Amino acid sequence: MAMDPHHPTPAYLSFWRERHLCTLTTLRPDGTPHVVPVGVTYDPEAGVARVLASKSSAKVSHVLAATAPGAEGPGARVAVCQVDGRRWATLEGYARVRTEEAEIAEGERRYEERYERAPRVNPNRVLIEITLTRAMGNKAAR
Repeated sequence: MAMDPHHPTPAYLSFWRERHLCTLTTLRPDGTPHVVPVGVTYDPEAGVARVLASKSSAKVSHVLAATAPGAEGPGARVAVCQVDGRRWATLEGYARVRTEEAEIAEGERRYEERYERAPRVNPNRVLIEITLTRAMGNKAAR
C-alpha cells in the first residue's frame, strides 16, 4: 500500500531505522533493471533517501546517464527496498549523484547512525541522493 514518503507511519519509519541490508534498483541505458545490495538511510523530513557509492560503480553510471545534459526529467528513476521476513518496504523517487563533501559527510553520518558502524574508507565516494515520490510497504511494515 502506498503512502506519503514525507509523513510515514511510526512503524514504517521504525522499520527503516532498523539495521537491514537493502537493494537499489536503477535502470541501465537499455531500460533493463540493475539491482544491487546497498545500505540506505531514509530522511522523511527532507524527503530523501541516501546511498553511499563509489563514483566508478555501475549504479552511479546509470544515475549519471539518466541525468546527463539533455536527459529528460528531474533525475534517474530508482527504487530502494528492504525485506525482513514478511515485512517489506520500498521507497521510490528520482536520483542524482552528489559530490559535495558536506553532502557525502551527512550521508556517512546517517549511515553510521543506522548501521552502527562507520562506512569503509573510500576516497572515490559519492552520494546517490533520492528525492522521494512514493513509499510503500506491507501491513507488517506499516
